[in-house]
Parts: sequence; structure tokens; C-alpha cells
Amino acid sequence: MIRDPETPSRELAPPPRARPAGPARARAGAAVLLLALAAASCSPTRFAVNRIGDAVAKSGDVFTSDDDPELVRDAIPFGLKTMESLLHESPRHPGLLLAACQGFTQYAYAFVQMDADYSAFDFEKQQALRDRALKLYLRARGYGLRGLELKHPGIAQRLATAPAQAAQSVTAREQPLLYWTAAAWGAAVALGKDRPDLVADFPVVKALMERALALDENFQDGAIHEALIILEALPPEMGGSVERARMHFERAVAISKGTRPGPFVTLAETVAVAKQDRREFEDLLHRALAIDPEKNPSVRLETVLMQRKARALLAKEDELFIDSGDSGETK
Repeated sequence: MIRDPETPSRELAPPPRARPAGPARARAGAAVLLLALAAASCSPTRFAVNRIGDAVAKSGDVFTSDDDPELVRDAIPFGLKTMESLLHESPRHPGLLLAACQGFTQYAYAFVQMDADYSAFDFEKQQALRDRALKLYLRARGYGLRGLELKHPGIAQRLATAPAQAAQSVTAREQPLLYWTAAAWGAAVALGKDRPDLVADFPVVKALMERALALDENFQDGAIHEALIILEALPPEMGGSVERARMHFERAVAISKGTRPGPFVTLAETVAVAKQDRREFEDLLHRALAIDPEKNPSVRLETVLMQRKARALLAKEDELFIDSGDSGETK
């Protein structure tokens, strides 16, 4: 639980004095009111931090519309550490908690995990990057849970014992925080398959994501459906279903009007690879590459990065499929 900042100590009240009359009395009343408000809310420093925090928390849109991944890669760490510095001063700032959860998740996925999965590093370097990505996801999850705790004290403990019931308490206004907490947590589970404590959290991730879907399936152009493709692509013994994965793919494409490559890349690297369907794999990735980043400029950076991932997957296609033929049957 996040502790509230300590309330400033009050000075002893002065001895009673005669009450001023007329304008003087009004001015005195205003002064007392201002002092009371200052004591009850926050110090000037905390007020300034919160104002800066509001601005920093809204700065993410500048990155999502960029078309230069390397520029963004270099800029994001400074922004993330700025958020953490501000959170140290104002630990209950809801906008900063959401921005930190989202920012660490996106940075870990786009610039750490992708490097590990699709760059030409040796095994030790790849493993080091995956370990770093896992730590960043867990940091993001921590900020997300802190944000949810603001309105739902004790929700972290309730999620551990009754995830579906606990998730039901989250409202539509908190959907972004709900989604990004689930995304960070799910990514950590996927990378930490050798850690039983993380694998055991899979039902929590699914409950959070399904609650987010129930609140608004159109969130961020179908991003929740895209995330559920990954969850449903898991083996049946883990609760997955290829049929449901394809259903989420269709909804993600429909909601985004085909302007986001993410659903195509996600289905290709999960279901198509699992089914060893080379033809579908290639078709999905070529459809992703055919998308014009300018059709949806608000997510231009995501488009550029996912198309980079599509090219990397095509380059390592022979490593992903057992037979070298190209006549796989779409199922």
C-alpha cells in the first residue's frame, strides 16, 4: 500500500483577538481560507511536482506518432527516470503511475525484448536482454498495481485469490491502467516461463484483460483483442483456444480497419507458427508490411516497429518451420 505523505504539523492557535469588521474582516477570512487549503492539500513544492507530473504524464503521444525509432529509443529512458523522480515526490499521482506503467512496458517490448528476439546477438547477450526486459515488465506491473490500489485498496491481494471477482471492481475510467497493468504482467509471465511464481499468475492476467475487454473492446483500436490473441494461442491445457485466438484477430482487424500491423504479426508468430502453417505465416506478415504508416499517424511508431518485426520474422522463417516447403494449409 502506498502511504500518504505526512500531514504538516500545525502551529498552536494564537490567543483570541477581536474580529475585524468590514473589508478587513473579509481579507482576514480569505487569508485563513488560503492557509487552510494549503495545509490541507499540499506544499508549494508538491503542487509544482503535481503540475509537472500532469504534463509529463501526457507526453507519451509525442512518441507514438514519431517515425524514428532510434530517436525515441534514446529519449525514452530519460523520460522514464523523470517520471520515477516525480513519483518519489508525489507517489499517489494517478497520471504518473499510468504513464510509468505504460512507458516501461512499451520500452521493454519495443527496444529490449525485440532486440533479444530478432537481433543477431549471441545467446548470452540475448539472455541478458530478456532478463532486463523481464525486470522492466515487473517494474511496470508494480506501477500499475499502485495505480489500481488508489481506488481499490487491497486489490493486489484479492487478485491473487479471486482474480475474476477482483477485476470486476475496476471501472471504465480506469481501463487504460487496467490494460497496461495486464500487458506488463502478461509479458512478464511470457518471459518468465521458468519461474513458477510468474506462471501461476496467468489467470490474473487473463482476468484483467477480459475485464478490460468487457469495459470497451474498442480501446486503442482493438489492442485488447490483439493481446488476447497471445493468451488464447497458449495450449488448451493452459486454457488457450485457437478458435478464440482467430476470433480476437478478426475483431482487432475490424476495429482498427486494417491500419495496424500488430494483429497480423501477432497471429503469425503465435498461431501460424504453432500450427506450422508457413503459407498463412507469410500471408499475414506480407499483409502487415503492406500497411501504410500514414494511414494511422497517431500510431506511426508502432507501425514502423511492428513492420520491422515482420521483416525479422520473415528473415528467420526457416528456423521457425520444420519442413522447408511453402504449401502450408491455412486452418
